[in-house]
Amino acid sequence: MDVRLRQDPFRWDRPPDRPRQPWHPPPSPPGVPGQPPGAAEGLPPWLEERLFDRRIVMIRGSLTGPAATQAAAALLTLDAMGTEPVELHVAAPDGELTAAFAVVDALEAMRAEVRAVVTAEAGGAVLAVLAAAKRRTAYRHARIRLAEPRAATVAGTADEVAAAAGQYLRELEELALRIVAATGQPRSRVEDDMSAGRVLTAAEAQEYGLIHEVVGGGRPEGV
Repeated sequence: MDVRLRQDPFRWDRPPDRPRQPWHPPPSPPGVPGQPPGAAEGLPPWLEERLFDRRIVMIRGSLTGPAATQAAAALLTLDAMGTEPVELHVAAPDGELTAAFAVVDALEAMRAEVRAVVTAEAGGAVLAVLAAAKRRTAYRHARIRLAEPRAATVAGTADEVAAAAGQYLRELEELALRIVAATGQPRSRVEDDMSAGRVLTAAEAQEYGLIHEVVGGGRPEGV
């Protein structure tokens, strides 16, 4: 008699299951219009969207070319959406002069008033952006560093290196003149402070003329 064994799903000799593939989270949603992902590095997308809705743009970390492009795009997009004031929160201790002036060009093309807020430290080329803002404030524990930005390393012919050096000196002079115009300080003093890398507290920056107001400037009781 031909006996056919019923296939048992629990038999141990069945082929092993395929190994489970590791789970990967879905890709993050794209950034808000005018503020591509990474415009505020390290912030979750939902927070970037909330800030953008409140007309707040952030510059964080070293101000490089890509960061300047993203910040300028966000500023110009908000300006196209309305003429209400825009807050520019700055926490950038250094940056490239060319990148800083790209943001300055965007600020000067805007109809909306831009109010800069130094939330941590601002210095070097970023001071050109700060000086271009209509209203400038800083948190009580913020620091502002008057310093000459580093010149970009240029490789090439002697003529190319000389041209890059000349461009750097022209941009450095413009940075100093913008600080002079914003603060009312003598040019010689600004240039000396930049050469020395002088660091100012928020209160000192207000006295210097770099900012108009210190946010949260009161001291706790008993101090």
